[in-house]
Order: sequence, then C-alpha cells, then structure tokens
Amino acid sequence: MKIEVNISDELEPIETASIDELRALQLERMQWTLQHAYANVPMYRQKFDDAGVHPDDLKSLEDLAKFPFTTKQDLRDNYPFGAFAVPMDEVVRVHASSGTTGKPTVVGYTQQDIDIWAAAMARSIRAAGGRRADIVHVSYGYGLFTGGLGAHYGAERLGCTVIPFGGGQTERQVQLIQDFKPDIIMVTPSYCLAMADEFDRQGIDPAQTSIRLGMFGAEPWTNSMREEIEARFDMDAVDLYGLSEIIGPGVAVECVETKDGPTIWEDYFYPEVVDAEALVPVEGGVEGELVFTSLIKQAMPIIRYRTRDLTRLLPGSARTMRRMSKITGRSDDMMIIRGVNVFPTQIEEQILKVEQLSPHYQLEITREDKLDDLAVRVEVRRRDIDAAAREQLVAELRHYIKTDIGISAHVEVQDPESIPRSMGKAQRVVDKRNL
Repeated sequence: MKIEVNISDELEPIETASIDELRALQLERMQWTLQHAYANVPMYRQKFDDAGVHPDDLKSLEDLAKFPFTTKQDLRDNYPFGAFAVPMDEVVRVHASSGTTGKPTVVGYTQQDIDIWAAAMARSIRAAGGRRADIVHVSYGYGLFTGGLGAHYGAERLGCTVIPFGGGQTERQVQLIQDFKPDIIMVTPSYCLAMADEFDRQGIDPAQTSIRLGMFGAEPWTNSMREEIEARFDMDAVDLYGLSEIIGPGVAVECVETKDGPTIWEDYFYPEVVDAEALVPVEGGVEGELVFTSLIKQAMPIIRYRTRDLTRLLPGSARTMRRMSKITGRSDDMMIIRGVNVFPTQIEEQILKVEQLSPHYQLEITREDKLDDLAVRVEVRRRDIDAAAREQLVAELRHYIKTDIGISAHVEVQDPESIPRSMGKAQRVVDKRNL
C-alpha cells in the first residue's frame, strides 16, 4: 500500500475527520494488512489457518476479534527475520529490543515504514506543542533501541533543529542545555528527574532553563511524577507512547491542550483493549491489556499484538481519534505480595504524597518461609534530614502503602543519590525470590 505523508505546523485533515471517515479508512487498511501478512509471512499464514480464519473474513472492524493474537514469543520464535513480509533488499533499517529476558525481538522497516514513523512522530511533537522553529534535545538512547532515532527523525520531519545527545553524561547534558537553549526535551521521566538533580547540584535552577516542553516515554509514570517534573522545570510534561514491535515512539501522545491521556494515531495503528485473562475485547473505559494491529506497515505487519500494557480506551477529546489512559503498569510487571496485586506506579503514587521524599526509589522482593516481602527503598530530598525525622517519613510512607494498597512493606529512607540512576528505563523492581 503506497502512502503519501505531509507534515506541517497545521493539523492533518484525518486528525479531525469524522468517526465514520476514520473507521472506513481503518477497515480498508486493515483488510490490506491482513492480506499482506497472510501472503508474505509464514508465521501468520500458519496462525490464521490454525484458527480457521482468512483475511477475506474481515468484513467489519469487529471481525478482527476472530483473528489470533501475536505475542513477543511469536517474534522470538521467528528470530531474526522470520516475521518480515518483504525481502531483505527492501528493508532499509533493523531495530531490536534489549533481549534481557530472552532473544531480542527484531523489527524491520522499508523506506515507506521509516517515512510513516517519522510522520507519526512529527505529528506527535506538534500535538504536544512543538513547532518547526523549535530546538529539540533528544536524550533517548540511540542504536538498536527505537527511542533516539524515532524521536530524531520525527523532529527533523517537523522541521525542528535536533540535538542528538542520547543517554548518559548527565553533567555534559546540563551544560549543553544551558548553552544550546533547547525548547523541547525528549527523555524518560526518571532520567529527567536525575537531570534535575544535576542542575541543582551545579547550583542552577532547572525552572530557569529554556525548556518549555518535555515528551516522556519508555516507562510508566504517574500524574504525581508529571506534577513533580512540571514544577521543577516550569514546563509542560506530556506522555509519549510507543513500542518497537508496533513501530517505535509516536504511536500515541498527549495533546498539550488537554493532557488527558495519549491520543492514538488510529489511521496508522488500530487499538483494542482485551480482558487480560479471558483475552476478549472489553467495552470502552474498562481497563485491560492493550492490543495493536498495524494498518500500513510493509516490512513487518503486526496483527493483534499483545503489548502487556494495562490501560483503558477513551473517546477522543482534542482529536477525533481515541485516547488511552496513562499506562498503570504491565501485566508482566505486576507484583503479587501476599495475595495482593501491586504495580510499581502504585508505590510511586504513595511516595510522592510525602513531600520530603524524592521520586527516586527501588523495590526489592524477597521470600522467607514461603511468604513474599516487599522492601521500598527511597531517597530523601535533603541530606540534612536527621534520623528522627527519617523515622517519621518511614512511618508515614508505610501508613500510606498499607492504607491505600493493602500491604505491609519494609521502608528504608536513604540519602540522596543512593538509588542507582538509569540512563534509560529505570529498573524499579529487583526480584530476589529466585536468586
């Protein structure tokens, strides 16, 4: 399917098209995608045949529920290029996940896929409040990870000036932000707060920098952390969503005028939310697992991919397209502590209720006598808080966790800069039960 894309500071017609127009476009593109996958990817041909379905069975968008899901394991089983739908001489780029829990998941792109990705990311920057004249500081990692190059190509497509810094070298990043005066920063929320600490260490007020907009993704984060970032930097902080299996960053973004959950670019990516156990679609507004089907990808079409991200689908607000609520966690990140389901973001919310505690924390799970225990290690904001005051903070946080989440946790209040910092996604949970 040949797609022409054109990005400017003005909204594209599809962003405000009627729902009927949008659904008609989605159906046309979905029918093409299923045919493309079935004809060119043996994995999908086998999965469809095993499920007793054929691309011709898709007569309406609701018919998509008849088709089988795709999982990360499916992609690993077809490592490295078995999920590609075009010959390698048409693939212009390959990205891959880190592979920390097994073989990496590999994704490929034709030139049109790269163009579509850049267009989706450019649209995302514009919706977040970016404009052609802006300078964009990219602190997402470059390389096989899709974050850095996805942000980079999108900013260039919009016409912005790009500072392609990547992760790490925090002192140097602070210096260049002071010198180059970017308007926008694109970074993980946890690393942004690490940068704020470095500004403070150098005696620079982060609220006085040139940055007016931050686009944050690659890890779940709460509205409490948004408030923290916005207060420290005096910026708008918006949620950017994406994952490499779908295309990379730019699948969805919050519109700056509403900040009410990321708008999904539904002309490129079709969303569903399914019950995480029954795996059947749920009604709009009901929380479940987010599932995506690509609509125009050439090199690696993806059908009903289970993201493991937990969210709700909501009606459009700033755009016709539907929104998703902020990711509350991942189904595979959920901790079960003595029978209670707990996500790291729930602990984060409790930490940020305590004014003297910082958002830098780590959770450790251990097992003793067949019972799981949770330790919450968190930093104080100031090193001079004495032992008695720290005991009060421990008691306050333990109370919030017990009252609001329903579990007892061991709390350790530590000095500033004692929790390991990540240059990318923060490692929030250390599970020692099987070590």
